[in-house]
Amino acid sequence: MEENERLIRASSLTQWLPEGRRKRPDGTVETFGYDCRDFHKTNAPTRLGLVTVASLDLDAQTFQPPGRVSLVTQPGEVYATASALYLATPHWWWWPEAGQTDHTYVHKLDLTQPHSASYVASATVPGHLLNQFSMDEHQGVLRVATTISSRVAESGNLWGRTETTNRLFTYAPEGGELKLLGRSEELARGERIYSARFMGNKGYVVTFRQVDPLFTFDLSDPANPRKVGELKVPGFSSYIHPVGDTHLLTVGMHVPENGDGRARALKLSLFDVSDLAHPRETFTQLVGTSSSWSESLYDHKAFNYFPAKGLVAIPFTDWSWDSADYWNGFVSELRVFRVDPAAGFTPVGAISMKDAYQVINRNQWSWVYTPNVRRSVMADDYVYAVTDAGVRVAHVSNLSQPLATTRFSPYSP
Repeated sequence: MEENERLIRASSLTQWLPEGRRKRPDGTVETFGYDCRDFHKTNAPTRLGLVTVASLDLDAQTFQPPGRVSLVTQPGEVYATASALYLATPHWWWWPEAGQTDHTYVHKLDLTQPHSASYVASATVPGHLLNQFSMDEHQGVLRVATTISSRVAESGNLWGRTETTNRLFTYAPEGGELKLLGRSEELARGERIYSARFMGNKGYVVTFRQVDPLFTFDLSDPANPRKVGELKVPGFSSYIHPVGDTHLLTVGMHVPENGDGRARALKLSLFDVSDLAHPRETFTQLVGTSSSWSESLYDHKAFNYFPAKGLVAIPFTDWSWDSADYWNGFVSELRVFRVDPAAGFTPVGAISMKDAYQVINRNQWSWVYTPNVRRSVMADDYVYAVTDAGVRVAHVSNLSQPLATTRFSPYSP
């Protein structure tokens, strides 16, 4: 070990990390190296790996090498404001056993300097985050919503059984650390978080097992995050989108309380949260059958809300089990709805992409090529459906009659 340390200390930084390179307009290459002061070992345990944040000042009149700051940590969820970037890295147990609980290491970087980010502090947060919407910063305070999993001893089970609960935590930088300011009461023991969203001094968390509790929070006192309301509805919401200050637009699944899978369906919901203590699900729109699916259920980039027109678009896939032929029963569409907090949902129509896949050999898609609508674009009165098979555009007044279609060449793995 002493000899290894001697060899490490005798080596240069460039032997560990290659220098950066920039090609000038005249073709010449310029190199620039690292500064040891740009590397940080946080106050949290870590696994091997470096995460680097590079900063480019796009307003600089002359080229400057990117500012770089590196943390000895693993990658994870990323959330950023105009002035701060947070990186959340889950802890990994090498071997599961009773008595363990999960937790997450959250690191804060300052983004106020256009040419370089700088490391601020870290915290160990109980539980694990669902996604980047589980984090939010407001007036310098970080709010984090987590599901906390614990392993409890159980006779005959070497690893024990897993129990879950959920909480909301608040943190602020102090003395080089992210210090805990406050935490909420435990939420929905035995369930886990399916979606979360923060808006100013308000927070919203959805958990799920068989019914979907929507919890509302008053976060005006960072040291005392308070649950003030709760609403239970069948199913769950996997993405929450604010509509003004008083309503939430969500996408998720309708799941009957009896668990009957045949009655499952995609669901759009509008929640009135003008009274935090008494949230209400004012309107719902069920979409498709128990076989229906949408990428917007797990990727918010597939969810498209156009507030200027009051429209929401979601990719939609379904299949009829009554059809003997796959293509006759297969549905691949972009579904569009008008959304009004006072009137609810009105179906506008759908752009079908079914035929785009019928002309392509069905064996030529794989996990990177799927027969679904993936994204959408709404530009004024025109709606674009984007798929792995091609792009199609239609006027919002007549979505069933496409104006133009561009097909992609099929992907061959």
